[in-house]
Amino acid sequence: MKKYECIIIDDEPFAIDWLTKYISSIPNLNLIKCYADPLEALMEITAGPMVDLIFLDIDMPRITGIELSGEIRKKTRKLIFSTAHKQYGYEAFEAEADAYLLKPYTFSKFAGTIAKLFPRQDEEKTEVQITETFFFVKNKEEHLKIIKIRYDEVVAVESKQNYVLIHTSSKQVLTYMSLTEISKIFSPFQNFVQFQRSFIISKDHIDSIDGNTIKMVNGLKITVGEYYRKDFTEFLTGKLIKTGRKK
Repeated sequence: MKKYECIIIDDEPFAIDWLTKYISSIPNLNLIKCYADPLEALMEITAGPMVDLIFLDIDMPRITGIELSGEIRKKTRKLIFSTAHKQYGYEAFEAEADAYLLKPYTFSKFAGTIAKLFPRQDEEKTEVQITETFFFVKNKEEHLKIIKIRYDEVVAVESKQNYVLIHTSSKQVLTYMSLTEISKIFSPFQNFVQFQRSFIISKDHIDSIDGNTIKMVNGLKITVGEYYRKDFTEFLTGKLIKTGRKK
């Protein structure tokens, strides 16, 4: 089993202690150094060898984790912000972080994040085979005519009180169903996500993102809800192709 070397940078000793316990419970993680002083971390990491993973707090004295990340990002394959402050999500995205863990997070959340960043090779090659390609619903706007909808054509699903409006690449269908009910139908398909209370969207049909506004290929614009900001940030950091940094 491949071992991944990691470093913790956090000015709170108790945070280092419980994160150390989390790391020790993951067989393929090897903690090589902990820093309570971010300036000491800056000096040693920039002068040292490349590491696989750095856990970095944000709110620290003298130099913040966001500022520190700009200096050490090139020295680590993966960077995870571990912080109690959710308002830094966008800054973490700009800093090219690979994940954003909001304290206090559970071991399950921690382990799931590590599994996504360092998947086993056999897991990477194995995909869930989904045979269903379409479903039928009754369209309220066409006297309950039964309409066939392909999963891969669904752009978004919008809650309309007791109904949902299904936006596809070619039409809109209003059917009697709650957003919760239709989310269960979509649950086997990983491309459907919820970043706003009233919408389920298809990641495959996102056209562009401007701040916290998502524009879909059909022109529909959705503002990311406060409750979903953390998941949205993780989605962005996981999908954004890393390019050259500004000088």
